[in-house]
Amino acid sequence: MRTPDNPRGLRDLPFRVPEVTRAQKDRARRIAKALEERYPDAYCELDFTTPHELLNATILSAQATDVGVNKATPGLFKAFPTPEDYVAATPAEIEKYVKSIGLYRNKAKAIHAAMTRLVEEYDGQVPQTMDELLTLRGVARKTASVVLGNAYGINDGFVVDTHIERVSKRFGLAPEDATVPMVERYLIALFPRDQWCILSHRIIFHGRQVCKARGGLCAEDDICRRFCSNAKADAAAAKKSKGKRARRDSNAEPLASEASALSS
Repeated sequence: MRTPDNPRGLRDLPFRVPEVTRAQKDRARRIAKALEERYPDAYCELDFTTPHELLNATILSAQATDVGVNKATPGLFKAFPTPEDYVAATPAEIEKYVKSIGLYRNKAKAIHAAMTRLVEEYDGQVPQTMDELLTLRGVARKTASVVLGNAYGINDGFVVDTHIERVSKRFGLAPEDATVPMVERYLIALFPRDQWCILSHRIIFHGRQVCKARGGLCAEDDICRRFCSNAKADAAAAKKSKGKRARRDSNAEPLASEASALSS
């Protein structure tokens, strides 16, 4: 809830967010702007048409790729169009449609249990609050934030997947040793609430396309060169290597600017 003394509406969160400086927020704003310009149409890459479909797709996406989930869900959603259809089935029957996804047995059980609770406690409707969503089997803050943000336009958390965790740490938005819950808290502290959902998609797009875990394009990308610690390290190493080659070729003393770069 937004109040005059709490303009960003963070008082309803179940935890305290870290203190951040104005300079840190200004830098975060520049990062958000750069990502908006690069990925203006970023979106949730899980296919869905209803809130309960998104909920089930997100449960399936744990330790799996969106591409893999999207290959499995058309058959799943066709076989079980409503939450009541899942309840009428058994976890074993659900398994048949998700066998291509890792941990499919546990995920089938989670989907069956979650849909059962939806029918029994919420009249088959996916809840629109974080606390209620967290009562469903297979749902933690990440899943709940995905559902709230993309099905209902509610920003009640900041999604942190492997891409967001990696980019956040490389861009200095969170400490290198921060846990996933702490990464979320830093992102919440740095960015306006109405940006949490769309910005999560933009960070994920950048993580998948550029700031990869392996073979990243750090030194080649303008955004990374501006904000990423890896890109700066790569650029410094390249400059140092170039300076060494120049000295070998000329067999002369390095220029003052080269000496400065080598010592940095």
